[in-house]
Amino acid sequence: MPEIGIYSALAAATHYLALGIGLSGIYNRGKHLKAGHLQSALSADNAWGIATLLWIVSGLLRAFGGLEKGSAYYLHNHFFWLKMTLFGLIFLLELWPMVRLIQVRLRKEKTLPGVMMQRFALISFVQVGLIVAMILCASLMARGYGVLAASAS
Repeated sequence: MPEIGIYSALAAATHYLALGIGLSGIYNRGKHLKAGHLQSALSADNAWGIATLLWIVSGLLRAFGGLEKGSAYYLHNHFFWLKMTLFGLIFLLELWPMVRLIQVRLRKEKTLPGVMMQRFALISFVQVGLIVAMILCASLMARGYGVLAASAS
C-alpha cells in the first residue's frame, strides 16, 4: 500500500501547485490585458493553460483514480457538484478568450482591439472569483460537509 500513498501525495501536490500557478496565471492575464499588454498577457495565459491541464488531470486522478477517498465520496457530495458547476462556468467563460488567443498566436498578431482586451480582462477576473469559490467548496468537501443524505448512512 505505500505506493498508493506516494501517488496520492504526488497527485495532491500537483493539484495544489497547479492551483497556485493557474490562479496567478489567470489573474496576471487579466491584469496585462487590462493594461493593454498583449505579449505579457499571452505569457500569463500560457501558465494558466498548463496549470489548467495539470489541475484537471490531477483532479481526475484524485477523485476517480483510487488515490483518495474514492469516487463515491465525491459523487455523493453537494460541494463536489457545486465545485464542478463552478468549473463548468470557468470553462464556458474561457472558450472565447481561449479560441481568440490561440488565433493570435497562430497568426502572430501583435495586438487585439482594446474593447476585446478589456472584455477578456473582465472574464479573467470573474474566473479568479470562481476559482476562489471552488477552493472554498474543496475545503468544505474535504472536511465532510455537503454529504448527501443517502451516502451518510
